[in-house]
Amino acid sequence: MTESSAPGMGRGLIALLAVGMFINYVDRGNLATAAPLIKDQLHLSNTQAGVLLSAFFWTYVPFQLVAGWLAERIGPYRTLAMGVALWSVATFASGLAGGFVGLLLLRLLLGIGESATYPCNAKILASNLPPEKLGAANGTIGIGQALGPAVGTFGGGLLIAGFGWRPVFLLFGLASALWLIPWLRATRGTAAWDRQAQTMPTLRAILARRELWGAGLGHFAFNYGFYFVISWLPLYLVKARGFSITEMSIVGGLLYLIYAVSVQASGLIADARVAKGADNSRVRKALMIMAHIGMAACMLLCAVAPAILSLAALLTAGLFFGMATATLYPIGQTLGGPIAAGRWIGVQNCLGNIAGIVAPIITGRLVDTTGGFGWAFGVAAAVSLAGTLAWRLIPRIEALDFSPLPPSRERVG
Repeated sequence: MTESSAPGMGRGLIALLAVGMFINYVDRGNLATAAPLIKDQLHLSNTQAGVLLSAFFWTYVPFQLVAGWLAERIGPYRTLAMGVALWSVATFASGLAGGFVGLLLLRLLLGIGESATYPCNAKILASNLPPEKLGAANGTIGIGQALGPAVGTFGGGLLIAGFGWRPVFLLFGLASALWLIPWLRATRGTAAWDRQAQTMPTLRAILARRELWGAGLGHFAFNYGFYFVISWLPLYLVKARGFSITEMSIVGGLLYLIYAVSVQASGLIADARVAKGADNSRVRKALMIMAHIGMAACMLLCAVAPAILSLAALLTAGLFFGMATATLYPIGQTLGGPIAAGRWIGVQNCLGNIAGIVAPIITGRLVDTTGGFGWAFGVAAAVSLAGTLAWRLIPRIEALDFSPLPPSRERVG
């Protein structure tokens, strides 16, 4: 399925997608950065803080399915624009929220808007690039995913320390809306997507593939540790390690900078190996298994090691964040192919981001119950390690055939 008069897949469009991803992660992560102040000002328990940090995913997860459907039906360009507009409003309004309930509702709205990002990116990339170039493109976009938390944690933390959290939400909401100006200009004139709904696989057909469950479960297992860190890092550093808001911002920013370098390098290295003749399935699977094992080791060290070694392990986790980010999405985009990448990534990301719902809440409960973060790090390590088994469900990473079987073949076996 192609879009007539669609903009070319040049560096400018990939750069805009990367900037959009950057904004996405700044806006979703600003609550975590402001959590130490919001928690004190609104007199929240760790469990309530965990609910707020999790609430974004209550809508973000199921609306992945809606966003994937919209990306195929009305096109990824306009679907993404609508999503950015919605989440800009939610971010701005969060700065005006008067209490727990208001923030909770706005986090739900933010999740709906941001659900458009990954399915739309997947549809655009898979429709324009061959599998051997998906790693580098996703790596570039992944830089935005890494730098968003870096700037949000470092720059946002410094701004929050100086001016308070409310003005920062207002500022970030306005800045997010400005992205729409170059995006609408770059995609101006794109026509409606060709109506070829009969060629698009149904949700049932995608769910019937074992490869989908392998990718989705592997995605979940890695995301559990990722969202545990991205959601609770500020509170962990400030409350458990005694860092100031400024010191927390520096450490968090450094972690995400390491992540940014790793995601681009991992994507380039994987693509280079495939281009030279290495098996695409082996390259992508090996990177994911290394990322799972590396993340598990880092989380275990954070649970049991002294402060300095624990901090080093936390920073090292950024390497494995990048390795996984540059690999997860090329796998799904390749399996779905140009015809189904938007819907496939919508489903895969839906399964993977259930971790964003459960990880913050489980962490809050564990911290409230045990009085520390040791068990929370241990659970993150166990889940990540278990994820290595999921990739065995994918025999080959290649475009799947969603064509219905002829009646004669359907009757056999």
